[in-house]
Amino acid sequence: MAKLADTPLSVLDLAPVTEGGSVSETFRNTLDLARLVERLGYQRYWLAEHHNIAGIASSATPVLIGYVAGGTSRIRVGSGGIMLPNHAPLVVAEAFGTLEALYPGRIDLGLGRAPGTDQLTLRALRVDPMDAENFPRDVQELRALLGPAQPNQYVQAIPGRDSNVPVWLLGSSDFSAQLAGLLGLPYAFAGQFAPAGMALALSLYREHFRPSEVLDKPYAMVGLPVIAAESDAEAARLATSAQMKFLGLIRGDRKPLQPPVDSMEGLWDAREKAGVDRFFGAAIVGGPETVRSKLEDFLARTGADELMINSDFYHHADRLRSYEIVAAAKTK
Repeated sequence: MAKLADTPLSVLDLAPVTEGGSVSETFRNTLDLARLVERLGYQRYWLAEHHNIAGIASSATPVLIGYVAGGTSRIRVGSGGIMLPNHAPLVVAEAFGTLEALYPGRIDLGLGRAPGTDQLTLRALRVDPMDAENFPRDVQELRALLGPAQPNQYVQAIPGRDSNVPVWLLGSSDFSAQLAGLLGLPYAFAGQFAPAGMALALSLYREHFRPSEVLDKPYAMVGLPVIAAESDAEAARLATSAQMKFLGLIRGDRKPLQPPVDSMEGLWDAREKAGVDRFFGAAIVGGPETVRSKLEDFLARTGADELMINSDFYHHADRLRSYEIVAAAKTK
């Protein structure tokens, strides 16, 4: 049975822009958080590709990865993920080959199959929605471009060739889970917004896993929302910022991250509350002891090999403190 003390902890950062804040401030906070969690012993720090979403500033993901890697010294930095249908595999291989050359042994490449945006924005990206059907082929092409050149191979990623950047598959449903298993790749499940499919996806990944040159047994990381504070009551109040984010998603009214409120009563109806719970259902919210206990329970239920914590806070200081509380829970 997985134990918290033995489980690597990592960070998923969407580079949140707060109400009244700026993108420049967001990026300064991102680097500040990365430096803190590096000191606390977190394993990796990933940034996610999204487009045209108010409140999320991580659209130019490789640029931010380079910024964070350049401002830290040990922690692995990567994508959680790059939405592969939005990009030619060669371009991704060149970008991550460049990052690997700059920061050797510290770069991860997590790949997603969804576009990370809406259909109108997809058109602006010049992407055919059907490109997602080519995901398995594109994953293999990208992996080949990151590996050693083959005889008579004319098109090569330079930089990128023979960089062997570790590739992860990301998903919120069963497709990428099965593909990751069949290819023998590590798998990351998006429990931070799609908890309903978690048990099935993890089961399918393990069931379909085939040993590869990368892994001899399955390795599953689970994205998990955590709002930790000094008390259960304070954590519940601070969690309202994340709840309002998902409420805006349901209403089609994306906004920068809002300040917390004392209660969500009157801000949503029963249907909207149920919808927010579907997104935020895996969240662990509480004071230090509650968080530690719930993290242990989560590991016992899922058998996750690694946890990737995603935490939305309006105040940067509260976000930093939450990651400190989670790190301390490992030593209890």
